Amino acid sequence: MSRKLRMGMVGGGAGSFIGDVHRKAAAIDGMIELVCGAFSSTAEKSIASGIALGLDESRCYGTFEDMIEKEKALPEDVRMDFVAIVTPNHMHFPPAKMALEHGFHVVSDKPVTLTLEEAEALEKIVGKSGKLFALTHNYTGNSMVKQARAMVAKGELGSIRKIQAQYLQGWLSTPLEKTEQKQAAWRVDPKRSGIGGALGDIGTHAENLIEYITGLKIEEIAADLGRFGEGRILDDDGNMLIRMENGAKGTMSISQIALGEENNLGIKVYGTKGSLEWYQENPNELITRWLEAPKKIYTPNGNGLHDEALAVSRIPAGHPEGYLEAFATIYKNFATHVNAVYEGKSSDTPDYPTIADGVRGMKFIYAAVKSDTNNAAWTKI
Repeated sequence: MSRKLRMGMVGGGAGSFIGDVHRKAAAIDGMIELVCGAFSSTAEKSIASGIALGLDESRCYGTFEDMIEKEKALPEDVRMDFVAIVTPNHMHFPPAKMALEHGFHVVSDKPVTLTLEEAEALEKIVGKSGKLFALTHNYTGNSMVKQARAMVAKGELGSIRKIQAQYLQGWLSTPLEKTEQKQAAWRVDPKRSGIGGALGDIGTHAENLIEYITGLKIEEIAADLGRFGEGRILDDDGNMLIRMENGAKGTMSISQIALGEENNLGIKVYGTKGSLEWYQENPNELITRWLEAPKKIYTPNGNGLHDEALAVSRIPAGHPEGYLEAFATIYKNFATHVNAVYEGKSSDTPDYPTIADGVRGMKFIYAAVKSDTNNAAWTKI
């Protein structure tokens, strides 16, 4: 297609962190433009946010219901092509369901829904609608993560035996939710976050990264969760043993009370021929070690990369690519798939997280909570 895809947004108004990230990421490759939105829980704030973003006031809506209904009524060459949902968890399912049922594709922030029941219902709705659904597990868009996945898939590491993953933050070390910090307030509230706290917010990223890089499913987990913040109902810390479907063993550590940590997402994968490690805070290096060769560090657009990594490296070697670029890759691959659908072309398995990944994430959350309730008993996902 010669035109940009038209994006509508639910959430992401004034004061939103993740909404602004989505808008920037969607714009990086010049394939998408924001044309409308329902940006806030109040009509006044929503319309004001849209105008501040430079949108025509007629396409700044007070509610997502109003947006979807009115956009559907517009001519096909004017209306939005898809909806990006960037709200707290409890407001993922309703707009996603309505958008799909009205013929719009959907991009949603993670975790996919508030409950597992909603996730499974949404999976059926996606299938019935015939529309595309992307979930923004953005770290899988990093070129070095693509390289890691390709190396494992091509057998370069041999059989996978051991996995270690971590996602450590310290921003909830103090009771921020008792101040006016709204990002903290909704994340510790089970009515808005779901049954998982850190599990849903960052644990699902670690779970998804493990399964994406290795191509293996986590089969069972034994979870010991912590709730260190005074009065907190939801987990803010956790340690898990994991068993993979091929018999590999592993560990996962997550925390939002690890004082001093910023966004320490990392993974190590050990095989019979070699191993690899990658850290989000140093995203341009993939460290590999080999049974019969020297240690090698890969970098974006550097030597020895597989096509999968080169395809998402946008700038020459030595120029840093990080969080926004990885996020943009999700949007780029989604937009490419939407364009293929519009042009009547068949598509291979999409290279972005889908509703199936969302359901996996919710099953992970529920299994971890169940395991913790039963004194860290082994629990199948």
